[in-house]
Amino acid sequence: MIELPRIISVDDHVVEPPNLWQDRLPAKFKDRGPRVERDRAIFNFEGGVFTYDKGAPDGEWCDWWLYDDLVYPFPKLSAAVGFEHLDVTPITFDDIRPGAWIQSERLKDMDANHMEASVCFPNILPRFCGQAFLEREDKELALLCVQAYNDWMIDEWCQGDGKGRLIPMTIVPLWDPLLAAAEVHRCADKGSHAIAFSENPHPLGLPSVHAADRHWDPLFQACQDTDTILNMHIGSSSKMPATSPDAPFAVSSTITFSNAMGSFCDYILSGVFDRFPTLRIAYAEGQVGWMPYVIERMDKLWEERDNTSDFGVQLANRPSSYIPGHIYGCIFDDEVGLRNRDLIGMDQICFEVDYPHADTTFPHTKEVATKIVTNAGLNDEEIYKLLRGNAIKGWGLHRFGITE
Repeated sequence: MIELPRIISVDDHVVEPPNLWQDRLPAKFKDRGPRVERDRAIFNFEGGVFTYDKGAPDGEWCDWWLYDDLVYPFPKLSAAVGFEHLDVTPITFDDIRPGAWIQSERLKDMDANHMEASVCFPNILPRFCGQAFLEREDKELALLCVQAYNDWMIDEWCQGDGKGRLIPMTIVPLWDPLLAAAEVHRCADKGSHAIAFSENPHPLGLPSVHAADRHWDPLFQACQDTDTILNMHIGSSSKMPATSPDAPFAVSSTITFSNAMGSFCDYILSGVFDRFPTLRIAYAEGQVGWMPYVIERMDKLWEERDNTSDFGVQLANRPSSYIPGHIYGCIFDDEVGLRNRDLIGMDQICFEVDYPHADTTFPHTKEVATKIVTNAGLNDEEIYKLLRGNAIKGWGLHRFGITE
């Protein structure tokens, strides 16, 4: 039997506690800031879209997030671990596994799951990179909400018994790259060197990474200056891939990697890494099995087409040369990707547990990891890199006392 090192997961989630913003916002904003109200709910599914009716007398009990004009239910899929059946029925904090939002219980679950450390994305109210705050009209309140979340993440969730085990990941005010850069610096000064960002800002109504005015460069510069890694989760563009409105959810679940694939091409082919040679990015739940062909295709275009035209690849160097040290792919069960690790770069593949979401391998992560590294034929050095070594390097975990 292979003896696995203790796992460092670079993609988990934390369910935001009900009092997070109420405890931290100025008094004048408490009645408008994020808060939880328990009420009945009925959910509907039509045209590929789920909707919820609040206050339905015959509905299920649900904890609703309220924030200005936002009325958002707590769906089971946001904390699915431990449930036998996966669906989007409304639930309450009383229904979910305590480790989803209580630090002491999370640490117990990590111990039981052969895990040393965990990097947690936001989850329900903010969504995966803080889109909820981008979408609200009052940007003074929105900025305070972003800062309150970050202070809670750094000062509470990742402190005490969680220090050195729960690794802070913060969010930025997406609507202003200068404010975003300032927040990166503020959080880095407090000990956070990872941010959640959108895999594709364009569907959010924001400039893309190709923008002629280099809209996002202040943010990228701040990340480079503070040694902060950009983490992009599938769905952080508020858009999931689909083939048709009547296709089953399993279709979207199968092709979720295509969001990461598009972003991967955007970052390489935009020249971002020429301008920011030490910038690092990571694709949570992006998997890596698709990378070899995409890498081959980009390199062929670079070789064969005139790079001075709009149809060429306008990069100083071969596209594949920008992957080492820059781009981390994150997997939870991608044996195909591991079998092709030499084409991707074993130093660029990390492992994730995705607790408490539907794809989590908890509480059998050790068994799952053993199976995939065995089937892919990884040696001891490669296993170490996958399960913790690459995370230590990519996320700078020496700052948290994790060095080997």
